[in-house]
Amino acid sequence: MGVTVKNFGKTAAGAETQIYLIENKNGMKAGVTNFGAILVNLFVKGAEGKERDVVLGFDSVEGYLNDGNCFGATVGPIANRTANAKFEINGVTYQMDVNDNANNLHTSHTEGFQKRVWDATYDENSVTFSLVKKDMEMGHPGEMKVSVTYTLTDDDELKIHYHADTDKETIINMTNHTYFNLDGHDSTEIYDELLWIKASNYTPVVKGAIPTGEIAPVSGTPMDFTTAKKVGQDIYSDFEQIGLVGGYDHNWVVDDWNGELQLIAKVEDKKSGIIMDTYTDLPGVQFYAGNFVGKDICKGGVLYGPRKGLCLETQYYPNSANEANFPRPLYGPDKAYDTTTVYKFYLA
Repeated sequence: MGVTVKNFGKTAAGAETQIYLIENKNGMKAGVTNFGAILVNLFVKGAEGKERDVVLGFDSVEGYLNDGNCFGATVGPIANRTANAKFEINGVTYQMDVNDNANNLHTSHTEGFQKRVWDATYDENSVTFSLVKKDMEMGHPGEMKVSVTYTLTDDDELKIHYHADTDKETIINMTNHTYFNLDGHDSTEIYDELLWIKASNYTPVVKGAIPTGEIAPVSGTPMDFTTAKKVGQDIYSDFEQIGLVGGYDHNWVVDDWNGELQLIAKVEDKKSGIIMDTYTDLPGVQFYAGNFVGKDICKGGVLYGPRKGLCLETQYYPNSANEANFPRPLYGPDKAYDTTTVYKFYLA
């Protein structure tokens, strides 16, 4: 039990990084690094007590420096896509990097929170990463004081708590971009993972994955996970939304959202016997089936590739900075950003 700290390598600029391994009384372990506030490892015991690392990633910081997949990363200050790479607050337009066709993805591929070295403190069962973003860095308004705390409980829950204070009105929509494979990061594709999402609606997209603004029902479509089904069951369907993004990469609209922490998704792997429940207090979750994971050699020399892991990124909807029909993540001096996501693990 407790936290163990080890060197994790140097960044391109020569900054030293560390990995913090948290262990609970049950032997579950979570490894997090101060580079990108990234979840590197999550060791969970499955059937017959076999331990599996159930998240994709790299063995040292070098792999994360140019990682376009955002394996395990804390993405911010604005995760996901923003149309035309800009948004408006009180009549002022703010321009971010045009880095995803004509749009913006994850604020900045080089300066975003997922590519920074954070300060770190820890106690018996948690690690807190913190940083300060200057006003107008990445085209994003407001000086922000940000913290992300990973806590591993004795109930086999990994809790991620985000907090940000800002001195100007600004858009904040952070997320964690972990890719899960409950049979182990070194296992086969996630087609047989059973997935349930508490969402009767989703946000359809146009080419480029920007939402149309519509809140559309999942009923009668391959987007329906209101009853658990295998990820691969409908992933090759002749359905326009799936064709636009090469599989599943959409935002699901959480039913009965009220800002309180609630169970919103469940993943089960029949081979390992591991089940993961996802809780959030946010209005949406991006289910990404890893459609474009590159064939890279990663942890333990394992060759990854498309659909080797799935993401459940709790969030405000993509392009929520601009879409009047969506809840808007506008924060300021009188309204701090404060949200929690929980991934809970147990056996079937």
